[in-house]
Amino acid sequence: MESCIAYCDSPLGPLLLVARRETLVGLYFADQRHCPRPDPAWTEDPGRPPLRDALAQLAQYFAGARTRFELPLAPRGSPFQRSVWRAIAGVGYGQTISYGELARRTGGGASPRAVGAATGQNPIGIIVPCHRIVGADGSLTGYAGGLERKRALLALEAEHARTDLLAAVAPT
Repeated sequence: MESCIAYCDSPLGPLLLVARRETLVGLYFADQRHCPRPDPAWTEDPGRPPLRDALAQLAQYFAGARTRFELPLAPRGSPFQRSVWRAIAGVGYGQTISYGELARRTGGGASPRAVGAATGQNPIGIIVPCHRIVGADGSLTGYAGGLERKRALLALEAEHARTDLLAAVAPT
């Protein structure tokens, strides 16, 4: 089965979503590194379930109403890359961890540099939240979509996480 695509305007620029069969295989900022060129055989079908659901959940995420994505994902990569992406998926909304911590979480004894390279190849940005991975000193380093977008995604999550925390502790 051929791939289907959908385009989405986001507060941070246009996004390209790619699905194959019933799974999401790609989510890219249109101008980011590693963004594939659409194949003429791909069909634009934003109504296809994985694309339709991803578009709806992304809108909720950018509105601050969604902190976790619930989508069938099938990123393509080496076994090592997929293990890194699984570990990234475990980093909670509004949280950050270092590349060193991510390397420890993969359990394979990989170096932070190797984990960083795999992170940079993440084909499902935002949903597999590689923007939550930072340098050892907390600095923003590397992001295929650009550091300004990484900063904006972290700020969006920090703002909504803070709002949720305030609502949770507010007297009733």
